[in-house]
Amino acid sequence: MRIVVDVSPLSHPRTGVGNYIRGSLRGLAALGGHEIVAFAPASAAGRREIERSLAGIDVERRLPLIPAAHAARTVWSRLGRPPVERLVGDFDVLHFGDWMYPPQRSGIRSTMVHDLVPLHHADWVHPRTRRMHSAKYAHAARTADVIVVNSEFTGDDVARTLGFPRARVHVAYPGVDPVFSAEGPRAEGDYVLAVGTLEPRKNLERAIDAVHGRELRVVGARGWGGVEARGERVTWLGSPGDEELARQYRGAAVFVYPSRFEGFGMPIVEAMACGVPVVSSSHPSLDEASGSVAVRADPDDAGAIAAAIGEAHARRDELIPRGIEHARGFTWEANARAHLAAWGAP
Repeated sequence: MRIVVDVSPLSHPRTGVGNYIRGSLRGLAALGGHEIVAFAPASAAGRREIERSLAGIDVERRLPLIPAAHAARTVWSRLGRPPVERLVGDFDVLHFGDWMYPPQRSGIRSTMVHDLVPLHHADWVHPRTRRMHSAKYAHAARTADVIVVNSEFTGDDVARTLGFPRARVHVAYPGVDPVFSAEGPRAEGDYVLAVGTLEPRKNLERAIDAVHGRELRVVGARGWGGVEARGERVTWLGSPGDEELARQYRGAAVFVYPSRFEGFGMPIVEAMACGVPVVSSSHPSLDEASGSVAVRADPDDAGAIAAAIGEAHARRDELIPRGIEHARGFTWEANARAHLAAWGAP
């Protein structure tokens, strides 16, 4: 099969969505047997970001240079022409994300939904995100042959909220990159680690209120909504590369992830793979990432989060090996096989 994958989010510094796209492509390329095309209309700066993310991944690139690419993708999606075949040639599958819904004239029409936060909690996302994603969701519900999701929770939500047939929703869990391993250098210090973009949904303020007697280190890009990684003994590390992030995971006394809502929650599994006990929100959207290993806490109760941090630290010897074993179940090769099964590929 010739499979065209929209990689538009890779034109910006990577967060969870970009990591998922890159990992999926790596898994598809590793399995072999199909022609994989990475596609995105991109500005010059965006194309450089995409190439950096795709370095070392053996896939074809179709990255037409288009100034003001974001606006162009929006106009193209709404206009509904020309078909994407004009830019990439014929294909068997077009798999696109949240940033555009390009027209096509043939092949399987497949899209990815990571979560429906813009529909359920519009105040937790930037207005531009709400406009862009809401239009995509509505269009996907009308036109997609297949919707791929990152968890059973999201799959059920898509079927229920969008009215899309559940039998045509396929789960492809994220994988853990090899860099996230318990073996390797670890950062020094006595600290609790939090990872996530600085935005309201990630609930950083509760983590800041909950951590006592230790430093709280925060990894995440600056977001929106006035969220700041500030407070007594709070250190913001920005967006380090994966190797440094793995070092921070390994050195942490506890990893805390109090997000109010996720599609899956990739940092939970990354932290477990690095050998650190995890505290995660008790919201059901995090059940699959957490398994039976993470210590759960009410995300709206700083006292409960603090108690969970204490419990996780006290149970380190038990939770660390269980977390490593849980994380082994999430690979990008398995992710790729789930995508191929969704598309009916042999």
